[in-house]
Amino acid sequence: MLAKRTTKNQLTLPKAVIAATGEADYYDVSTDNGRIILTPLRIQRADALRSKLAELGIKQDDVKDAIKWARKGR
Repeated sequence: MLAKRTTKNQLTLPKAVIAATGEADYYDVSTDNGRIILTPLRIQRADALRSKLAELGIKQDDVKDAIKWARKGR
């Protein structure tokens, strides 16, 4: 199968590849000996949220404190 890279570094995956691997919106991209490896990821919304919170350095206690602070005004 052939996939062409566009000027914006985008690839369109052939339908046969999607049929064989299942649909996914995200792919883990890695390389091995000059090969590009795409692994379909099925990210759950909760996983994406946890990942973003970790990226921002927000911990569970921070969230609890924010909720407590927000409910104080009621």
